[in-house]
Amino acid sequence: MFSPYGAQGLLPGRVVRVDRGQCDVVTADGTVRADTAFVTPHDPLRVVCTGDWVAVDPAGGVPRYVRAYLPRRTAFVRSTSSKRSEGQILAANVDHAVVAVSLAVELDLARIERFLALAWESGAQPVVVLTKADLVPDAATRAHLVRDVETSAPGVPVVTVSALNGGEGLDVLAAIASGGTSVLLGQSGAGKSTLANALLGEDVMDVRATRDADGKGRHTTTTRNLLVLPGGGVLIDTPGLRGVGLWDAGTGVGQVFAEIEEFSEGCRFHDCAHESEPGCAVLEAVETGELPQRRLDSYRKLLRENQYIVAKTDARLRAEMRRDWKRKGAIGRAAMEAKRGRLR
Repeated sequence: MFSPYGAQGLLPGRVVRVDRGQCDVVTADGTVRADTAFVTPHDPLRVVCTGDWVAVDPAGGVPRYVRAYLPRRTAFVRSTSSKRSEGQILAANVDHAVVAVSLAVELDLARIERFLALAWESGAQPVVVLTKADLVPDAATRAHLVRDVETSAPGVPVVTVSALNGGEGLDVLAAIASGGTSVLLGQSGAGKSTLANALLGEDVMDVRATRDADGKGRHTTTTRNLLVLPGGGVLIDTPGLRGVGLWDAGTGVGQVFAEIEEFSEGCRFHDCAHESEPGCAVLEAVETGELPQRRLDSYRKLLRENQYIVAKTDARLRAEMRRDWKRKGAIGRAAMEAKRGRLR
């Protein structure tokens, strides 16, 4: 992929940090500082990102520019908090998306499912890391928490780690991370920087104490940095994410809720919405206890959110949603009229 750029005298490199229109690029000659102005700055999904492979100017020019980035194998994208239809790319060319979840606070399974939907959609292999395991010394309680997460993360490795307790679980995570590029994701206070330092074998990332009341912390990481791991592989550390909005992640949602997708194959209607339709195998699974109601509620919520995001840029889908709203409205009105008729 780089050959055409090499013919122009440009150098290959990988972006290890991006900061306000500038980026640090590792090349065969060392790390260089380059300007990103030439790489479509007005499209948030096409800006240079940590993890990108790029073509950069050779030595001699001041400033040096990134002239292009190579096609991305994978990309972790979330929706922005902006009212505009925009996505934000957090990391590129990632093999493993490591979702850090603190055991110091009550588990938010719905948030874990949201992270995993984006991770699957990115094309990377998700991994859930339960940090601060030393704060849950009771083995039975810890096993129960792990089972809850495993139920919410089918097909995803779940690793329990304590960076402060003799490095419990770090060997397993290091083995996973050695197989390419990993991005470390999670909320502030999840212990990402502590985990990164433990994997690196030195205190590279700043670490601050979390609040005892809610387990939350301040952003100790302010930019996305690509770091070389001593056991092989590289790690992209990211700032804590308060908002994790979906961005065209329909396939990812389906993979997170794989059991619901399997149950739906037994529904009487191929377009069953799993709400009140007769012969719905998903609702039957809820009634028999095979499927927790919480999982179905979370599935519905993420599907609605993803549909809303996609509809912002898809006129056909917007029209379908309007027709669906009108149909449901007509059904509701008919039900009310029938109820009034019975009361009379």
